[in-house]
Amino acid sequence: MTPPRTKKSTQPPTTRARLQSVIKESRNIMRKDAGLNGELDRLPQLAWLLFLRALDEVEEERQINDPDYVPAVVGRYRWSEWTKGDRTGSALLTFVEEQLLPHLRELRGSGRAGDPKDTVAQIFKHVDNRMHSGYLLADLVGQLGKVDFANTDDIHTMAHLYESMLKEMRDAAGDSGEFYTPRPLVRFMTEMVDPQPGEVVMDPAMGTGGFLVEAFDHMRAAATTAKQLEAVQLGIRGTEKKSMPHLLAQMNFLLHGIDRPAVAQTNALSSSIADMRHDGVDAILTNPPFGGEEEKGIQDNFPSGMKTAETVWLFLQAVMARLTKTKGRCAIVVPNSVLFDQGIGGRVKKALMKDFNLHTVLRLPNGVFAPYTLIPSNVLFFEHGPQQEQVWFYEHPLPEGRKNYTKTKPLAHDEFADCAAWWGGQDREGRRETTQAWQVPVTDIVESGYNLDLRNPHRPDDLSHRPPAELIAELIETEREMLTLLEQLELEIKDFAK
Repeated sequence: MTPPRTKKSTQPPTTRARLQSVIKESRNIMRKDAGLNGELDRLPQLAWLLFLRALDEVEEERQINDPDYVPAVVGRYRWSEWTKGDRTGSALLTFVEEQLLPHLRELRGSGRAGDPKDTVAQIFKHVDNRMHSGYLLADLVGQLGKVDFANTDDIHTMAHLYESMLKEMRDAAGDSGEFYTPRPLVRFMTEMVDPQPGEVVMDPAMGTGGFLVEAFDHMRAAATTAKQLEAVQLGIRGTEKKSMPHLLAQMNFLLHGIDRPAVAQTNALSSSIADMRHDGVDAILTNPPFGGEEEKGIQDNFPSGMKTAETVWLFLQAVMARLTKTKGRCAIVVPNSVLFDQGIGGRVKKALMKDFNLHTVLRLPNGVFAPYTLIPSNVLFFEHGPQQEQVWFYEHPLPEGRKNYTKTKPLAHDEFADCAAWWGGQDREGRRETTQAWQVPVTDIVESGYNLDLRNPHRPDDLSHRPPAELIAELIETEREMLTLLEQLELEIKDFAK
């Protein structure tokens, strides 16, 4: 296989220390601008500029390797063109706001998934320049010009640093409900689902793309031929409702070598269940929003008796629909309320265990999603096909001497080693009960109204040793669930009266 040619760089590879210095100085410049208030303003501004910087390098390299490739951004709108002059101050602001950004928003491609023009137009549909000073913007552009994405070493270095910036972005957004999924959990879920070259992997609530990047790296490591590598590139799909996470995801993909992801900025729940079944995928890895609510128009996409405003239940139905035709598999993060809900949730879980094999429930310990929420979380692993007679539960333990995870002492990937060893490979052979693992007959789950909120029988639930904040959060979640059940009962009574 002939290795691809790369553009000859005019700059030496950027050391990690130098790159960090460039980004630090870039952020210092942005702090001086009156239009940017806090990281939730600064990081998006940095993200779209870095995206254009990286895109320019990626497209130039693709032109070298494919003479027929047509760049999405050409002429004076390319980064390498509009940044090389001495334009600054009001002239730069005028160009960016009245010419560059409108041009990028109005790009039109073929309409096929992954078309770079459509992707760029979609990304910049909701992007605005937030800086007020054209002089500071020129300084910022000059700093970012020092990053040389033509150097492979720079791309890997920038990817590492960018991930830390993404985490800061998600940390800053935590108060608005954007929960950061820890990388160790993302990696473990991906390893257990084990997507392969040639399969299509989807995250319908992709956020900044963490699951899809991990799935891409996992599949690429298993690819041994050029054909398989091409299949891996074509096997990434995702949707994200909000514009800024979508932009951050696209930057994330570029830096990790995913140059043709079939991703869209849209609500994954906006299609009908029938359309979702028709448009299936092989595997889904996702952490859908907790506690969100959807409008009636979205609810109408779901069957009678399965409609609800609660986002997590709609996502679970959507995931099942996407995996039906392809007989696929899934790992999905859910809050505790999903386990014990017996209203709409009970019906969804009944449908799940009718058409799918719910083989493993991973119970996560305190603080995995700290500092965003203390509500206990879980991961459901299931695959299309007959439900087995038993459902396995595995309680992931906290490290010895710890009462919970914190922002400064987060979850680590090596902590999943025992669970991975117990898992039993892709056929899950040889599993046995331990102090952390137990199995429950499906008949018991059915008789309980599909209650999956089952605690470890090998360990007493000693409330005196559980953090008060966690107990309060769990009580609040229980009260919310009771209110939802009462509201659902009220609707059913009204329907019956009609």
